[in-house]
Amino acid sequence: MTRFVMNKKDDLVNSALDGMIYASPWRNLAQLKVDPHIRIVMRKDWKKQQVALISGGGSGHEPAHVGFIGKGMLTAAVCGDVFASPSVDAVYNAIINITGEAGCLLIVKNYTGDRLNFGLAAEKARKAGFSVNMVIVGDDVALPDNPQPRGVAGTLLVHKVAGFVAERGDDLSTVTGAAEAASRAVATMGVALSSCHLPDEQTGQRIPDGSVEMGLGIHGEPGVDVMQTQNSQQIVQHLLEKVMPGNDQPRAMLVNNLGGMSALEMSLVTRDLIESPLSRGSDYLIGPAPLMTALDMKGFSVTCMTLTPQFEEAICAPVEVSGWVPAVKITPLQPVDATKEATAHPQEPSDNPTVAAIVNRICETLIASESELNKLDAQVGDGDTGSTFAAGARQIQRECADKKLPLNVLPDLLAVTGERLATVMGGSSGVLMAIFFTAAAQQLSEGGALPEALQQGLEKMKQYGGAQPGDRTLIDALQPAIEALVAGKPLADAADAAQQGSDATASMGKAKAGRSSYLNSANLNGVPDPGAVAVARVFAALKQL
Repeated sequence: MTRFVMNKKDDLVNSALDGMIYASPWRNLAQLKVDPHIRIVMRKDWKKQQVALISGGGSGHEPAHVGFIGKGMLTAAVCGDVFASPSVDAVYNAIINITGEAGCLLIVKNYTGDRLNFGLAAEKARKAGFSVNMVIVGDDVALPDNPQPRGVAGTLLVHKVAGFVAERGDDLSTVTGAAEAASRAVATMGVALSSCHLPDEQTGQRIPDGSVEMGLGIHGEPGVDVMQTQNSQQIVQHLLEKVMPGNDQPRAMLVNNLGGMSALEMSLVTRDLIESPLSRGSDYLIGPAPLMTALDMKGFSVTCMTLTPQFEEAICAPVEVSGWVPAVKITPLQPVDATKEATAHPQEPSDNPTVAAIVNRICETLIASESELNKLDAQVGDGDTGSTFAAGARQIQRECADKKLPLNVLPDLLAVTGERLATVMGGSSGVLMAIFFTAAAQQLSEGGALPEALQQGLEKMKQYGGAQPGDRTLIDALQPAIEALVAGKPLADAADAAQQGSDATASMGKAKAGRSSYLNSANLNGVPDPGAVAVARVFAALKQL
């Protein structure tokens, strides 16, 4: 399938460059208008007084390369079409318009098109009298025996070092030497769960479900092998084995989102990278952030840079660019100790095999229903109802097995259940169920019967939650079941009432409470409320005891 927002494919890169310039917080970027087919973005404040740094390549890697133009990094970037090198003419025009007497350094990723186009442009510029050097970055270590390793995210650290040296006014030879040394000091490897989607192109899924591809390129090129896991720690272990040097020298890690990873996943990856024994001794973290992306590729790369005093000073130096993120000194986590305050008096555990059987049946029912309830909720909510109820059920089941519950004192059991659910169940469901059990426990402790206590819990749940029968929530199953019990009917009748209430939610149309209230009736039609289904499942299980 195709999956790309655009107007016209031919205008995509030009329009995107305009957007990046509009969004630059430094207001210091401008396009060099040479020809409609040439895309050069440059520092607006450039006076040609220092060595110029020019990079670039195919588009689709944003924020690279335009996001790294500014004081302390690049002077200009030459942008090709998506994943296509800019032409010789484009690079040549960048050189002759940007370069002053101090000369120019081209920083090029090691891809054939980039090497050829930048290289020929450099030769033409030299013939025209310009001082031009070129550094080719090949930091990809996926194939250690490859004589032409690809240039990937480590290129950004070369930009940073060269930009620092150029900004302080060093000559072309010194800037070039620093860039070459930085290029030798970086190693990168990437991993992805899925490849990227090209504009207006059909893209298939190459990577099997439950797997990741190791060592793939930033243009969607196949990787070197497939790992049959999506476990973050195992993936990180494999990457670090490839990129980390076998010495104790100071180093920095750059963690790059290839475009499609969620912030939550990138934070997990970062934690696993820092806490791995293989990365011990790393001094700085850069990222996690999208820095050198591959459109929307769901993956990330890790770059290790062996530090010298100059490199350390360079990566920590401030810059005026939109795409860079500051290097952070890695220090141990220091959580602040605190005493958890109990919300109720602790209860004395007690044993009651009959009650234990009921508790376990309820918990087993909710745990077994986790996947199905999540699938229902994915159609009408945020897809986590099953996991939320299962999390609460697992906690109560563990405490029952460990004989930590007051099973022989029902008011205390309901109170403890309310406390536990408030802690382990997320979202509104956890709070509502905690209110239900806490209010029912209070009513029981005052001498009420269990059906009336459950009704009191229901009323408090409705009071605080705002939902009423007919609003398409779990109350549509819970209220008729409790009303049957209050009326003295057997548990089987209560289970039937709960099932009827649950079934009715599928045809109630627009929801008036809960997450489903954000959807229109067409999306909800025919799909029962997952909370109501959970209630019906519990009552159906209980009537079998």
